[in-house]
Amino acid sequence: MKIDLPFHKSWLGKEEHLEVEDTLNSGWLTTGPKTKKFEEAFSDYIGCKHAIALNSCTAGLHLALEAQGFPEGDEVITTSMTFPATANVILLQKMKPVLVDIEPGTLLIDPNKIEEKITPRTRAIIPVHYSGHPCDMDAINAIAKKYNLLVIEDGAHALETKYKGNKVGNMGNTTSFSFYANKNITTGEGGMVVTNDDELAEKLLVMRLQGISRDAWKRYGKAGYTHWEQKMAGHKCNMSDINASIGIHQLKKVDSFLKLRQKYVAMYDRGLADVPEIEILTRHEDIEHAYHIYVVALNLEQLTVDRDGFLDAMQGSGIGVAVHYIALHLQPFYIENFNTKPQDYPIASNYSERILTLPLYPKMSEADVNRVIDTVRALIKKFRR
Repeated sequence: MKIDLPFHKSWLGKEEHLEVEDTLNSGWLTTGPKTKKFEEAFSDYIGCKHAIALNSCTAGLHLALEAQGFPEGDEVITTSMTFPATANVILLQKMKPVLVDIEPGTLLIDPNKIEEKITPRTRAIIPVHYSGHPCDMDAINAIAKKYNLLVIEDGAHALETKYKGNKVGNMGNTTSFSFYANKNITTGEGGMVVTNDDELAEKLLVMRLQGISRDAWKRYGKAGYTHWEQKMAGHKCNMSDINASIGIHQLKKVDSFLKLRQKYVAMYDRGLADVPEIEILTRHEDIEHAYHIYVVALNLEQLTVDRDGFLDAMQGSGIGVAVHYIALHLQPFYIENFNTKPQDYPIASNYSERILTLPLYPKMSEADVNRVIDTVRALIKKFRR
């Protein structure tokens, strides 16, 4: 089986190559001036006070939660329809992830089901802006205010997302973004945590690099040598200048990349709108979607094949596809450790069996998008009851 139309391919130009070469020639490879430049550009883009570059979005979620010093055994609410990283950071704090079912149509955490999961031990909510569609942050923030809970946003899919005119990154205590290889912009590996809280930002800066008071660039900078001091037991999750060199120029292309994805999404919408066997996800009118991924759900009762059979057929045609996601409560870890069952979260369970993600990235051509549409339609016709 040969995939000649991959699920994702990053768009890296001459600018990124030259910037990385400049960094390699400079002799300064770890966190330094390029990382600082990227952080400043990113905070300007988001419109927040502080942007702290890390080696992953996961690290941003982890630091944001750990910084609060919540007691072991306390609870954090999040969605079941997410990548394991979202809940792993809760588990690694020896806290309990409390899962909430999703809304049909958007696959976002259902705010109407959050309050029933709150207990005296609840400390925070981690909403996930799935696929680039923002969660209902007014409702979530109202619940958080009512119960004095922290809101830590998972914005891995939501770089360009706006909710009622507000840019994601300005509505919670912190937001973490991802620059993994298949994200809307990439640094290869990397992430950014943003906040408007001065005191928290200073703490996160220390936490990201072993808990010491000064990073290497500051210690050996033009101001002369300065001794560091360890302030806490920290982590090693800073971003290098090599990664930041890529991010500097990727960020400059974010709007042009978005326009291309918007065009391809419109093509997908038109090309699949009259196929009753396919459910196109809902998008609310008061939002601006980042269009990180294009997810559809198969109406399996109208087909002679299950979702995985359809995935196999797509890949057999040379087109790369994916699944975002099989919900956490269906994963062996949660079944074994939390005794979760499909009926506990029926909507997430249902979509977990039906969803698939089609290719969506700027490096595609209109011909590529039309090929995907034609292939989906042909397979639907083949497997139609």
